[in-house]
Amino acid sequence: MDLQQSTQYLNANRKHKDSVFSKLFSSPEILRELYSAVAGIDIPPDAILDINTLSEALFMKQINDLSFTINDRIVVLIEHQSTLNENVPLRILMYIARVYEKIVQNKNIYHRKLVKIPTPEFIVLYNGKEECPDHYELRLSTAFKDTSCFKLPGSAGLPLELAVQIYNINQGRNREMLKRSTYLNDYSLFIGKVNENKEYLSLDESVRFAVKYCIENNILKEFLEKHGSEVINMLFDDISVEEIAEIRAEEAREEGLEKGREEERRYFLNLLDQGLSIEEIKQHLTQTASN
Repeated sequence: MDLQQSTQYLNANRKHKDSVFSKLFSSPEILRELYSAVAGIDIPPDAILDINTLSEALFMKQINDLSFTINDRIVVLIEHQSTLNENVPLRILMYIARVYEKIVQNKNIYHRKLVKIPTPEFIVLYNGKEECPDHYELRLSTAFKDTSCFKLPGSAGLPLELAVQIYNINQGRNREMLKRSTYLNDYSLFIGKVNENKEYLSLDESVRFAVKYCIENNILKEFLEKHGSEVINMLFDDISVEEIAEIRAEEAREEGLEKGREEERRYFLNLLDQGLSIEEIKQHLTQTASN
């Protein structure tokens, strides 16, 4: 699949976007555990979680990962990202406007009486390859153009602002958060296993091996046994066009070594079949290369 085909594939699948992340955390109980872990508080079991994630039937071009209300007092938008993107606040601004449309659809906002709406909270969970701190914040105002020449107020007086909390959920980061949610920790382990193998295997092979490994080691076992055949396609859809471009550029630079890479891939798979761990294989390959 070349870059143009990959881009067409991604654009087509955005119309019916469903990611491993959003599918895993689509039930209220699992979502309760996830939010409790990220927020560092315990959401009581009798709290009502109403999932209102935007559906493709109404919003073909803008579909978020997860959104829900808690007791109709808080509305939470959670996005999952495998690449760092400074435009997240702008995207979430578009999402939250649509979500509020759904929330107040039966209320007349043109009446004199104030219409109360849930307080928003915006969260991004990141598990990509780029270096990223455990936590940082992105603000919509960072994207605003300079208006000092018009003598408009500074950031303190801006009429519109939106803050997004970014959390790194790669293994070894935000350990306490991952401890509080088995599902979030297992998801991090699963994606980590996929990324670990991509150095030697194709994405398809990496995902298949990761699914097999996680089922055998009781990591998201029930979820992967039920949805394993979908996971590969969903992870392809999760990869951004930028990542595909990077992969293709790297492959072009290494075209002359492709035959050797294929032999190495088959050798790697053979060692996996023999029961060697990833670390043992890496040590073996390193020793072979040095000789």
